[in-house]
Order: sequence, then C-alpha cells, then structure tokens
Amino acid sequence: CIFSIISSVSHTLTPKQFPSQKNTLQPSFLLATLKADCVNKPFAQRCHELETLIEEFPAKELHGIFPWLVENIFGSLDGIIVGWNLRCLQGRTNPTEYSVALDFLDPSGPMMKLVYKLQAEEYRYDFPVSYLPGPVKASIQEQVLPECSLYHNKVQFPSSGGLGLNLALNPFEYYMFYFAISLITQKVRTFCYHLYSPSAYFILVDTYLKCFLPTEGSVLPPPSSNPGGAIPSPTPRSPAVPFTSYGIHHTSLLKRHIAHQPSVNADPASQEIWRSETMLQIFVEMWLHHYSLEMYQKMQSPHVKESFKPTEEHVLVVRLLVKHLHAFSNSLKPEPLSPSAHSHTASPLEEFKRVVIPRFVQQKLYIFLQHCFGHWPLDASFRAVLEMWLSYLQPWRYAPEKPPQSSEPSSRMVSEKWAAFIQENLLMYTKLFVGFLNRALRTDLVSPKNALMVFRVAKVFAQPNLAEMILKGEQLFLEPELVIPHRQHRLFMTPTLSGSFFSSWPPTITDASFKVKSHVYSLEGQDFQYKQMFGPEVRNLVLKLAQLICQAQHTAKSISDHSAETQSSQSFFSWFRFTPSDMNGSYTGNDLDEIGQDSIKKTDEYLEKALEYLCQIFKLSEAQLNQMMMKCGTAQDENGKKQLPDCIESEDGLILTPLGRYQIINGLRRFEVQYQGDTELQPIRSYENATLVRLLFRLSSALNQRFADQMEVLCSREDFLGRLCRYHLTNPTLAQTTRCTPMLKERTSQNYGPRISLRFLASYRTLGSLLLIYFIASWFCIGPVGCTFIVLVGYLLYAILMTFFFEGWKPHQH
Repeated sequence: CIFSIISSVSHTLTPKQFPSQKNTLQPSFLLATLKADCVNKPFAQRCHELETLIEEFPAKELHGIFPWLVENIFGSLDGIIVGWNLRCLQGRTNPTEYSVALDFLDPSGPMMKLVYKLQAEEYRYDFPVSYLPGPVKASIQEQVLPECSLYHNKVQFPSSGGLGLNLALNPFEYYMFYFAISLITQKVRTFCYHLYSPSAYFILVDTYLKCFLPTEGSVLPPPSSNPGGAIPSPTPRSPAVPFTSYGIHHTSLLKRHIAHQPSVNADPASQEIWRSETMLQIFVEMWLHHYSLEMYQKMQSPHVKESFKPTEEHVLVVRLLVKHLHAFSNSLKPEPLSPSAHSHTASPLEEFKRVVIPRFVQQKLYIFLQHCFGHWPLDASFRAVLEMWLSYLQPWRYAPEKPPQSSEPSSRMVSEKWAAFIQENLLMYTKLFVGFLNRALRTDLVSPKNALMVFRVAKVFAQPNLAEMILKGEQLFLEPELVIPHRQHRLFMTPTLSGSFFSSWPPTITDASFKVKSHVYSLEGQDFQYKQMFGPEVRNLVLKLAQLICQAQHTAKSISDHSAETQSSQSFFSWFRFTPSDMNGSYTGNDLDEIGQDSIKKTDEYLEKALEYLCQIFKLSEAQLNQMMMKCGTAQDENGKKQLPDCIESEDGLILTPLGRYQIINGLRRFEVQYQGDTELQPIRSYENATLVRLLFRLSSALNQRFADQMEVLCSREDFLGRLCRYHLTNPTLAQTTRCTPMLKERTSQNYGPRISLRFLASYRTLGSLLLIYFIASWFCIGPVGCTFIVLVGYLLYAILMTFFFEGWKPHQH
C-alpha cells in the first residue's frame, strides 16, 4: 500500500530524484510505484491514495509525476493510451467510478489542487506542436505567430534545430490542453455517447464552465486550500525566435499582444481572470480552430481531402459551450448611466463578459459551422449541428430575465435590444440559412427526422420581429459606403478579435452600418459577394423548398394510405397460406415503414407548420401557396397510383428531367415496376433461402415434366376436384402478361399450363412457421411424422373450404 511508503519516501527522496522534465533520465521510485498501482489496485483506491499523495508531498516531488498523471487520466495524444475513458464513463453503467472520477477532477478536487500547487512554483511542461489544430500547427511551423495570445512566448525550438517544436505550458494550461484535446484524439466507439445519461467528460465540461465562467458573482471564487495564497498568473517570457504577425504587418500591434500578459495587472481580481481566459481560449482553439478562412475556401473543391471530421459528440460539447457563453455574457450587469461611474465600477470579469463572444468565439465558430453545413452527411445526425447553430442564434433564450409564459404572440417577440447582436452576427443568420436551404433541398423530407429539422429552423426564424431585424441588418450592410478607409477595415480584422483580454482593443464603433460591414468583411474577406437572405435568389430557393414540402406531404400521405390498405387486406388465414406477403414490393426511399403511422402523422404536422412559418418569414401570398399546392397535386391514374416522375418525351421514349431524377432518388415519385415474367424465375428475395429456392425449383420442374398430362386432365374437369386442382395448379396471371412502359401498354399471352410450385417452402417465414408448429406439437408429445400428417390434413381442409365457399376467389399464387 502506498500509505506505508509515503513517510519513508518523503524522507529518502530528494529533489535530485525529481529532475526537470527536460533532464529526466529514468522514472523515479514514486512514479514506478504509481504505475504499478494502476495495474494492481482498484480505481477508487488509487484515487484515494493519489489524493493523500497530493496532500502530503511537496510540489518539487509531485512535479515529476504530473505529466504521467495527466496522460493517465486523459489518455495519450496519439490515442494509444485510453486513460480513464471519461467519455464512456457514465453514472448509469459505472456509478462508483463515475462519482470518484468527478470528485477527483472537480475544480476544488485533488487534481486541481495539484495544479495550483505546481502553478505556485512556476513549473513548465512541454506540449508537442504537432498535435495542435491544423492552422495553428502550420503557422508555428512556418515561424508565424498565431493570432491567439495563448501561444505567445510559449513556442520552444530544439537547440539542434529541425523538428520537435513544443509549447512550454504552465500546469493549468497543460492540464486544460490535455482535457480539451482528449475530445479529439481519443477515438470512442459510437454507442458510448448515445446512451441516455451524460458522460463524465460532458459533466466536467459543464462544471469547468460554471466554475471559471461564472454567471453569478463579480469575481471568480478563490481556489480552496491553496498553500501559496493567490494563484500567480503566468509571467511573461521572452520569445525563443522572432515571429511575424499572423496575417498582419503592423508590428506595433504585435508588440502590444506580447507585452500585455495577464501578469501586468496588479488588481487581485485581474489575477484570477487569466484562468477564465486561458480555459476559454484552449476550448475554442482545440474544438473549433481546425479550419482557417483560407483552408475553408480551398476545401470548397470536391477534390480536396477533408483534414478533420468532427463527430456528433464533438458538436454536442461545442453546443454546451455556446449555451454557457450566452448565459455568461447575458449575466453582464446593466451599464450605469454615468460614464465616470462605469470606469470605476466595471470589474475585469464584467468587461470579459462584454467581449467574450465577438472576440474569442465568433470567427472560429462561423468557419466551423460553414464546414459542417457543407461537409456533414445528409442524414439525421446533422440535427446536432443544427441545434448548436440555433442555440447560437438565440441568445435571448439564455438571458436571466425571461418573459412570462403566455399564448399571445407578442409575448414571444424578440426584443429590439438584440438588434445589435443580430447585426454583428449577420452572416450567422443569413449565409448559414442559405446553406441550410441547399441542404434541405437535397434531403428526403418524407423522413420524419429531416422534416423535424426543417420545422425547427423555420420555427426559429419565424419568431416575431426576428426577420425584420435581420432585414434591417441587411439594409445596413447594403448602404453605400461614404468614406471607410481600408486601414480601418484591416484594423477591425486584426488578431485583437481573439487576442488576450488584457490586450488593448479598438475603440467602440458607433456607426451601425460600419459595424455590420466590418463583421462581414472580417469573416469573409473584402472581396465577398453578399447574397441577400430576402433577395430574389434566396426567395426562389424558398419557393423550391415549399414545393418540395408539398410533394413530401403528398408522398407521406400516399405511403400512409398504402400501408393502411396493406394492413386491412391481411387476414388471419394469410398466415396459413405459407406465401410471402408482397412479392412485388418496392423500397420507398425513407424510414416511415420502420417507424409507424404515428411518425407519418408527425411528419405531416412538421411539414405543414414549416410551410406556414416559411410563408410568414418571406411573406409568401396565399395565391402563391395555392399555386404550389396545385402543382404538387398527385394525379391519379386508373389504378389509383401516383403519377410518374417528371419526364420529357422524345423519339426514343421518355427521358427523366433533373427534377424527375431528384424525385426518384428521394422517393417522392417512382415508376410502378412489377415483375412480369415467370414467377418461378424471378430474382431470389432477401426473405428466401437461396439454396432451397434452387433445389425446390429443380424438384418442381421434374414433377411438372413428369406429371404434366395428368395435371392437365385433372384441371379440365368441371367437378369439385377440378376446381380444387385449378386452385392449386394454375396461375392465370401467367396466361396473359401485361408489359407496361411509361409510353405504352401491350398485352401478350403465354400459357404455361397447370404446374406445381414449391418455392414457398424456401421462405424464412414459412420455415419459421413450420418450426414453431413442430415445437408446439412436441409439447403435446406429437412426433415429427404425426405433426406433418396433421399439417397436411389441416391445409387440405383449409383448401377445401376455400374452394367450396369462394369459387370466384383469386387462384392460389406463390
């Protein structure tokens, strides 16, 4: 037990046994003991002994085990070491380990106490640059200073030159880097985060956000049991090599970035702010900064391979970050009426709340969403991205003052005080809405999950006064420029948007039009061609979507009617006919059949409300809507089937139009394709055993060839025996075959004569039914021979009844 060695180790181990990370030649005795405990002791006991170890040992002896402990918890950067597997650790499956892990990693827990103890001694730990996000890694490798101040004065080059770039991080930064990047580097099986209860990792993210970005109180709570008093903020360190600015040529601005480190603030509250800023910057860099504007523009080519693919779990964590940042920003105290009072009362945390979203999150989140909208698969998993986007668009949902619940629309109106946020995030509303339209036009809206996503977006944008404020923002952007110098645009696009909170930032811009234009140009560049959300081009896309919604409604209704007819036509006796239910069934292209009638009704409700909301947003007239409904009406042919896909007639026949191809791909319309040949030669179905089909076909062919004349004589009789034989041995559908094409119908006659068909015995359904009958018969001590005799007699009685009472019944088909 480690308790027995604590006292002896504390006397025998000297600081020489815990050299700095750079000069470590062999693991210490304490580190070797801890590694052995990981194999031999249960998880709860190890955490308890680690807590005692952290309390008893001084920082210079804990310094040597800190990198190993962090890697042991969060896993290695290459993903080989899994660590504690926090993303799969859930309270419902492992309640004990779940509780112990959360207590150990809590902001006031033992691990954070270790971080603060090492932070007081100003230790540094190396983090490889090769594991940083792509744009940052490329920038550092090119010896260009990244715009984020998180990397300033931390890059360490090896003395021998060449590869091996590292960041020299303080303990808090090192811990948070590993915690954040474990969401990316650790490959987790998909079922781990699709359970109902949240994982330990998700809970820890929420806990850290609430602790270091508090929505209540003016300053951060001080860390408990810190032997050194206040946590010292990182001290400035001279850069190892000269850097140029990240995309900017103003050296004075760069110097301001490097000089304004958190340690220059003498205010005790300011010394605590660096933890909030550092944690947020690490989260944003590790989770969002995988694409730069230049990289995103290059990735528009279909030939460029995607360098990073976010997962659904990744997006859910980012959504949690976005929601908390809205709550954190909205907890800002109202500004005093007197400007002088504001200058004396505003705390660093309050100022941080004011600029946290536009300076740290906006640009990287926009590019991240742009990538997801353009590259995410066209399936239901996009719902996570959609909800994260909608959460960012609605900061009023996370405001402390919530309007009273009322059924009146005026109570749900978006307040005018959010106009500034909408204008400063105009592209988040307009360009991403156009991106969603393009996705929706390529998805199967008959699917309930896809219909729900269209409904969600339409409902959010249909909130009263929101469309008007977006339109106002577009008008401000389209106002003609009077005099806006180029340097002013570049100044607004400088790295100060994501630099240190303590760095100086440009003065507040009061002109609303200039604010909107600066926002657009900073995110998309000076040459960006803006596409108006309420312009004619986007309006045409909305009309196409509305037409598609109408088509999807008709398709869902026809599928529902067809399913109801199929269910009503099935009788109890069909289970005893040993025949497949639908030999000519076809795939509808959606998942309605798997979900049921209730979801079909929900789909229709979602689409109906979505269409109503779109009409409200874009002021579509009732005449336009009725015209679309008439175009989408499905004409019924003589068989009551839906009309053919959109085609054009040519000399060679009908040719599908692009709309027709789209209708077929999405299951909106289809040709009624039925097998018109010999039923014995139709393709083997998925519900049939291929070997049995072939064997039974050979047996049937041999019997038909051997007894053809006798069967012909029996079927030609006019008595009861003749009717019974005709019921089983003939198939009139083969006597007259109808060949249909989209242009013509022709009938050809081909008589195969009476014959035996044993193919139904190859059906898994038939085999399963027979096995069930034999199993039940065994309970009554009936052997296989007796059971077979009973089955044959029972079927013969059934066939006699069917022949006697239903002479006009449709003859037997297999």
